[in-house]
Amino acid sequence: MTSARNAAPAQPATVMADLLPCRQRRGDLWFSDLPDELDQANAYWRQCPLRTACLAGAIERAESCGVWGGEIFCHGVIVARKRPRGRPPKSSAF
Repeated sequence: MTSARNAAPAQPATVMADLLPCRQRRGDLWFSDLPDELDQANAYWRQCPLRTACLAGAIERAESCGVWGGEIFCHGVIVARKRPRGRPPKSSAF
């Protein structure tokens, strides 16, 4: 028979928050201009238990950029993939 005294204590919210991907990785990774880094950040979010809540919060706050809830925001719009900075390559088709 177990009593409430023998039960494992609940972990404080701060300890649980420290286990989230956004707390375990570099902060600038979530707001990078490099598509490969944004894809990496996106992959970390796929494992996050708060992904849905994070995405809903980002939409509600109208986040302008970054990776939120496993989605890439660019100018306030969710995009599938962010293009790298700079001029696009010249097309050889004329």
